[in-house]
Amino acid sequence: MASGSSQTVVIAALLGNGAIACTKFAAAAYTGSSAMLSEAIHSLVDTCNQGLLLYGMKKSERPADRTHPFGYGRELYFWAFVVALLIFSIGAGVSLYEGIHKVMHPEKVSSPAVNFAVLGLAMIFEGAAFYMAAKEFNRRRGKTPIMKAVRQSKDPGLFTVLFEDAAAMCGLVIAFAGLLAAEYLGIAWMDGAASIGIGLLLGMVAIFLCFETKGLLIGEAVTEEFSAELTDIINNSSAVNQINEMRTMHMGPQDVLLAVSLDVWDDMDTASLENAIYALEQKIKAAHPDVKQLFIEIQSGEDHTEQVWLSQLKLKRK
Repeated sequence: MASGSSQTVVIAALLGNGAIACTKFAAAAYTGSSAMLSEAIHSLVDTCNQGLLLYGMKKSERPADRTHPFGYGRELYFWAFVVALLIFSIGAGVSLYEGIHKVMHPEKVSSPAVNFAVLGLAMIFEGAAFYMAAKEFNRRRGKTPIMKAVRQSKDPGLFTVLFEDAAAMCGLVIAFAGLLAAEYLGIAWMDGAASIGIGLLLGMVAIFLCFETKGLLIGEAVTEEFSAELTDIINNSSAVNQINEMRTMHMGPQDVLLAVSLDVWDDMDTASLENAIYALEQKIKAAHPDVKQLFIEIQSGEDHTEQVWLSQLKLKRK
């Protein structure tokens, strides 16, 4: 499930992009600018995308049931992947088509002052939305490098909006440069070239987001730091001799599945072992509330090693 701060960021981006899209479409219709039309399509796609992200957040909050015993948290990952595909197919595709058409058949843009005014206002609104997303992202990542933090992030709602807003800011600069060249340098085809540039930018962002959300959709483990903290808690249990194996998977941004195989001390009686395992479960969930589902298997180290060896042997024979 997504946090409330992520929803706030997405809602702010949706409202801002919706208003900007209407303004850009009006300006594009009035002036006939290809770059402005590409920017309008870009903002419209962003608005729809944020609507889909909010829909995914809402759906992911449904409680587990018989047909989905691990909950619906990963539904957010599905809709985030759909968003990435929409950016590529509609945002990038239409911008490239429109840009190529205008480069081949350039037309003079009427009333360029209107376009410049709209782009200036869009930069202010997009800048505000980007600031909100960047502020929340920086708060979460701390001192972690940006790209590493994106790869480690399990909240696609936040980093999708962050990259969409960053692409929007860059797209506005490209559109501004294209219109400037078309108006003051007399290069009519630069308006279409700017549209192509915006399409290529959106394509690169979409491909990157596809790869990031695909990993979440397939299933990603917790970060190394998170895993190390879990290992320390488990090893400090009075019942644990050693950890045979530990596996984790994010079912949602704040929903972690933890399965661990433990070798416990042989001299423990059943009652003491049950109490120690229960205490271990409580410590894990108290330290990491994101661990919503926890499964502990008791197995001797020798038996676990043999089981793993047999599994690997079967795979080799296949």
